[in-house]
Amino acid sequence: MRLDKFLTETTSHSRREVKTLLKQKRVTVNGDIATIAKQHIDPTSDVICLNNDVLHYQQYYYYMLNKPAGCITATHDATAKTVMDYIVSDDRRSDLFPVGRLDKDTTGLLLITNNGALAHDLLAPNKHVDKVYRARIAGIVGQKEIDAFAKGLTLDGGDITRPAHLTVKEVNQTAQTSEIELVIAEGKFHQVKRMFQACGMRVEQLERIAFATLTLDRNLKQGQYRALTPQEQQQLEAK
Repeated sequence: MRLDKFLTETTSHSRREVKTLLKQKRVTVNGDIATIAKQHIDPTSDVICLNNDVLHYQQYYYYMLNKPAGCITATHDATAKTVMDYIVSDDRRSDLFPVGRLDKDTTGLLLITNNGALAHDLLAPNKHVDKVYRARIAGIVGQKEIDAFAKGLTLDGGDITRPAHLTVKEVNQTAQTSEIELVIAEGKFHQVKRMFQACGMRVEQLERIAFATLTLDRNLKQGQYRALTPQEQQQLEAK
């Protein structure tokens, strides 16, 4: 691996900034000052230091974000706040991106990574990766809706959903609302909202609580994130 590539992947510095660091003789390889950007190194055996601090190479990064409402699921936007704005500078990398999409007003579990191959597998329609949501619905959800979701619904525009598992957790007769949990294995545009719309109901609040092998860490407040544990990473990569 080229030294400049290694430095951009292990720090928050750009290629241009890395060249400056090298000119300033702030980088060493196995104790020797390095000044050539295209120098080849072995990230698994060579010891590379920046300002005398050892840099550790990691190919893939995985973060679990508890997405708050009001931000969009994108890497950047000219006007709106994005989920990437919650990643602090020390963890920020140019190749990080959110896996899939949550609506602006939807909260909950969002995976952020730089592993494009894994993201492709998790989002591929033929993989049928489970996504679990908790929601408050305007209306009383009953057996009729449970059966309809289990059979598959025809959405506006003619889209037909795969069978989904709907569970009613609580019903408030006074407020005429229902707390539900829904498991789907696809990701159509605004799918959960459109599914309830097909039943004449409206989603008032929506949170994703699980995705693939991951379950939302309830210690994370909205807007907070953490790196996946080694076990979570291993289970996700084996999915």
